[in-house]
Amino acid sequence: MRIIGGSWRGSRLPVADAPGLRPTPDRVRETLFNWLGQDLTGWRCLDAFAGTGALGFEAASRGAQRVLLVERDARLAESLRRVKARLHADAVEIICAPALSVLQAQAPASFDLVFLDPPYGQGLLGPALAAAARVVVPGGWLYAEDAQPLSDLPVPWLMHRQGRAGMVHHHLLRRLPDLPAGGPTHGPD
Repeated sequence: MRIIGGSWRGSRLPVADAPGLRPTPDRVRETLFNWLGQDLTGWRCLDAFAGTGALGFEAASRGAQRVLLVERDARLAESLRRVKARLHADAVEIICAPALSVLQAQAPASFDLVFLDPPYGQGLLGPALAAAARVVVPGGWLYAEDAQPLSDLPVPWLMHRQGRAGMVHHHLLRRLPDLPAGGPTHGPD
């Protein structure tokens, strides 16, 4: 697996043999960064179920100011640290902890983009979507992968784009702006 764009284009990312590890395919990452735009200069990103770190390192390669990689498996987290050192990825921070705990501990509106690619079949995507709603800035982005297409999105998420590559359903969601206190306002009739 390689980083497909930005300053580290072509750099290899190791893929460990770990249960449930499904690196985001190159074709899907290419589509995602075409949707977002190639330049993420100044963005703050969180890769909540980092695994190989492909999504987070791809964001850092494209200029993200801060990338937080969260991985609960200590062996995978150590692999991420080695990649960070090899790339001299100063904008990347790695935390070895459960993703939902880390999401819940972040300050409100502290990220422009959150990546969610939890292990399939463990019921983690719904709670992760809810936790990410608090940490993504209004108007910000969330990328989600799942074995099934997302439907009935919870507030404040709006489907921006979606696709499928083999067994992977990928979705780019936009966080709706916060409503003013008292809800929507209506002009005079």
